[in-house]
Amino acid sequence: MPLNIVLIEPEIPNNTGNIGRLALATGSRLHLVKPFGFEINDKRLKRAGLDYWQHLEVFYYENIVEFYTKNSEEQMIYLSSHGKKSHWDISFTENMFLVFGKESVGLPKPLINANHDKLFKIPLYSNAIRSLNLANAVSIVVYEGLRQLEL
Repeated sequence: MPLNIVLIEPEIPNNTGNIGRLALATGSRLHLVKPFGFEINDKRLKRAGLDYWQHLEVFYYENIVEFYTKNSEEQMIYLSSHGKKSHWDISFTENMFLVFGKESVGLPKPLINANHDKLFKIPLYSNAIRSLNLANAVSIVVYEGLRQLEL
C-alpha cells in the first residue's frame, strides 16, 4: 500500500465516503479517528462511498490516543492551512501517514504546535477562500504522493 489517509474526527459523512472511495482507487488505507460527526452506517456515507466501502481497508480508532499508540513508529505528515510549506515540498515515502483534521477547525492545536516541521498546506491563490473541501484536499495530496512515488 502506498499511502495511509488519516481523518481526525471527521464531521461530514459525504466527505468521508468520498475519501474512502479515493483510498480504494489509489490503493491507500483509510484511518478514521473518533469521535465522528455522524454514524458510520449513515446513508450519506454509504451513498458517497457507493458499494465500494466493503472493499476498503479501513481502521477505526476510539480516540487520538489510541491512534498514536498503535501507529507510534509510523512516518506522519500533517496537512493544515496553518502550514508554511507547500504539499509539493513533501518527500513522500510508501506507507506514509497523511493526517487531516476535521472540516470545521482542522487539526487540533496541540498537533499543529508539536509538528511544525511536518506541517504542510495546499497553496490557495485567492484571499476570498480559507480552505478547500476536505475530500478535495485529500485527493490533491494523495495524487501528488502517487506522482512522486510513480505508482
